[in-house]
Amino acid sequence: MKWNKPIRAALAAAFVGVLATTAQAGPTLDQVRARGVLACGIHTGNAGMSLPDSRGVWQGLEVDLCRGLAVAIFNDITKVRFVPLTASTRFTALGAGEIDVLIRGSTQTMLRDTTLGLRHAVTYFYDGHGFMVRGNMGVTRVRELNGATICLIQGTTNEQVTADYFRSINVPFRPVVFERTDQAAAALQAGRCDAFGTDASQLAATRSTMQTPGDWTVLPERFSKEPYAAYIRRGDDEWFDLVRWYTYALIEAEEQGITSVNAEEMRRTTTNPNTRRLLGVTPELGQSVKLDPAWAYNAIRAIGNYGELYERTMGERTPVGLPRAQNNLWTNGGLMYALPMR
Repeated sequence: MKWNKPIRAALAAAFVGVLATTAQAGPTLDQVRARGVLACGIHTGNAGMSLPDSRGVWQGLEVDLCRGLAVAIFNDITKVRFVPLTASTRFTALGAGEIDVLIRGSTQTMLRDTTLGLRHAVTYFYDGHGFMVRGNMGVTRVRELNGATICLIQGTTNEQVTADYFRSINVPFRPVVFERTDQAAAALQAGRCDAFGTDASQLAATRSTMQTPGDWTVLPERFSKEPYAAYIRRGDDEWFDLVRWYTYALIEAEEQGITSVNAEEMRRTTTNPNTRRLLGVTPELGQSVKLDPAWAYNAIRAIGNYGELYERTMGERTPVGLPRAQNNLWTNGGLMYALPMR
């Protein structure tokens, strides 16, 4: 097929533009390295995900994902700066360059991905909207909250999910909106709200910090899909690849049975080509994301595989006590699935 001159000129201009964009891609990793520390946006306080302990040290699944990413880049778990952000400020802070990555209970949605100038890199946690009530209310289903006052967090998908559900069943409710989860929890305990509506993981976390956790019931119904994503700014494919494949590496490690305890021995003795690639015995994975060949190995040794991370922070033996359910591996009936690392 022969193109006429205007079409050839337009295609040539587009090709030059693609080359220019490609040449400029990847500033975030360079900035992180030059700064010497990763700036990671996290929750202001959510047990199991990100919450300071009695010594003021941040703990939780999302916090450790930040630490592991710092290890993948620097091989140093201390080279991360945590930036606590509310739901209403998190995306603005990321877009403004105040943080390098947002790992803070942020649901992947189409409009967020297409209108904010941001990209969700990869799902690291699957959740769903639910409601928590005082156990002695006698409420067993959400539709029984006719005319109830419901605590909600400003700037979250939970506001819309709650409004949509009650509108769909033609039942009135009164929203009381707060900026932070701890404010909503305090209002719930004080009797200002009859229920608290948010993601089930946050409800379980909130219940674990109540004065008497046994007084509260998380109703079993779920009303939405809430896949949590690590968010980055658009236009940086190199950084997108790194954040995405780092997360997959932790899931892949669990699939292969590689843990923080046995990673060193497996790196030294394995003949499995997939394991050798993941642990950096052969260098191609690290080279592809412009990191040391041992990038994934270092991260796994520092924070563990995905299963270790989950059980340590959110699992049934923790105060949060959340079964893995959909956050289990796909081979165990869950949704966690690492794309092929080859």
